Amino acid sequence: MAYTDRELLARLIQCEAGGEGEEGMRAVASVIVNRVQTPYGEFARVSNGGDFRAIILQKGQFTCTRTVNNTQNIYNMNPTDIHYEIADWALAGNTTSSVGNSLFFFNPFSSKCPSFFPSKVGIIYNRVGKHCFYAPTEAYKDT
Repeated sequence: MAYTDRELLARLIQCEAGGEGEEGMRAVASVIVNRVQTPYGEFARVSNGGDFRAIILQKGQFTCTRTVNNTQNIYNMNPTDIHYEIADWALAGNTTSSVGNSLFFFNPFSSKCPSFFPSKVGIIYNRVGKHCFYAPTEAYKDT
């Protein structure tokens, strides 16, 4: 079954940040919007002018899109009204200031966020719930 962009985004929000409350889910959705809207680097090429589906399904980007040895994936989610509301908010181009222009996030399973995103293309911007959010560095422009 081919999901709409709205359905894919709602499922990704639930899977990646469903336990982080509304603020955490909006933060994760904001990273997707930022990737769709960035004018340079890898995500600009992937989104090709605004393709949410291409960003969501880009290989190797989100744990929840992996299906091999991963039962907690977007295909096993059952989004509720809040997930669709946040998806609609994000699809309208909205972002939250709590993550600024962050293009990356991850849960370090630690009380401290590393200063740099693992590949040095992001620098810590903020922590929202259990996730660390990273704004792009100059190195990202060359991706």
